[in-house]
Amino acid sequence: MKRVIGRKVLLLFVVGDILGAGIYALVGKVAGHVGGALWLPFLVAFVLAALTATAYAELVGKYPQAAGAALYANKAFRIPFVTFIVAFAVMMSGITSASAAARAFGGRYLAEFVTLPVIVGAFLFLGLVTLVNFAGISESVKVNVILTIIEAFGLLVIIAIGVYALLTGGGDPGRALEFHPAHGAFLGVLGGTALAFYALLGFEDSVNLAEEARDPQKDYPRALFGGLVAAALIYMAVAFTATMLVDTKTLVASTGPLLEVVKVAGFAFPPKLFALIALLAVGNTALINMLMASRLVYGMARQRIIPSFFGAVHPTRATPWVAIVFTVGIAAVLVATGDVGPLADTTVLLLLLVFALVNVCVLLLRKDRVEHAHFVAPTWMPALGAVVCLFLALPVTGRSGDVYLRAAVLVGIGVVLWFVNRFFVGRIDEIDVTKINPPD
Repeated sequence: MKRVIGRKVLLLFVVGDILGAGIYALVGKVAGHVGGALWLPFLVAFVLAALTATAYAELVGKYPQAAGAALYANKAFRIPFVTFIVAFAVMMSGITSASAAARAFGGRYLAEFVTLPVIVGAFLFLGLVTLVNFAGISESVKVNVILTIIEAFGLLVIIAIGVYALLTGGGDPGRALEFHPAHGAFLGVLGGTALAFYALLGFEDSVNLAEEARDPQKDYPRALFGGLVAAALIYMAVAFTATMLVDTKTLVASTGPLLEVVKVAGFAFPPKLFALIALLAVGNTALINMLMASRLVYGMARQRIIPSFFGAVHPTRATPWVAIVFTVGIAAVLVATGDVGPLADTTVLLLLLVFALVNVCVLLLRKDRVEHAHFVAPTWMPALGAVVCLFLALPVTGRSGDVYLRAAVLVGIGVVLWFVNRFFVGRIDEIDVTKINPPD
């Protein structure tokens, strides 16, 4: 790959990868944990995400290859099954994230245009995303760039509404300091943070640009941390505006919480236009994740670590149609059996376990020296990051049992595929993780 991506483009990619359905759909759900101070879980989630980001910054500088967590697990443990499970968990997190986005799509934002049962709207949306995915990678990436710009604009509209309200004396800024946790202060913040973490996911995907960055050792850490800070500031400003202008009960009850903000704004911004922006933002999240998931399945099949028929390519569109059908089939089941909150929580759970492993990997790989200079994280940060990720994965966060069951079933599918494949293909001694990573 050509090294053509500079620091500014890398920064924009990180910010664009983080912004998405999470903030559009989950503001109200987070408010249900803490009350009016819903900006607090976003702040805590940012601090905790930054710990894991230091591990990614070090590992990308050390191994500037586009393969992410699976590469690091492979280098640290040299156990093919562990490498596969990491890649499969990342793939499944993409499907659960897209499923959460589909449920969000079928809710309040869509109702601004047409009244449909949430599940019907979600299935129609999932079908549309599948068609775009099936059309091909180049078409999907072009759509993604346009949608990223649109979703960022929508959040800036919310922030502008908040600034206008403050300047004109509108809203109730004091509400942002009201703290009414549902299950005590500690558990309230903990539960809200675990859910708010979903909105900050995406920063880890930027490792896929490592091979195309001009100077990944210097540029990637600055772009990663800069992107996280920028996204966190945007999210906190949006959260503050939402709680200032809309009472907590309304936010909690709404499946389109930011639309409620627009409807009470002191200046006219067409609610239907904002609803369209929100739908496109949600669509972008689903498209990115379904694209990633189907390509990971295809890559694993081509490496013969799952049955090879998953690697079948359509003769005219040149897209991995079996992998696409497989991933959308799982998404359809998830959409039919889960709501936005639990599906987002499942995504977070899967990635928290992956992040914990990445934090451990960076410490284990300290003994593996490389000749070039690179960012080195303070040892306490990835160590604390691993502990924090494992702690956030515990039921103490208030995560329901069905979330753990769903995650176990999804990972269990991978375990079954691994052993079925081993029965027919034989033992796998090594995995080339650079060939199972999805293209950008």
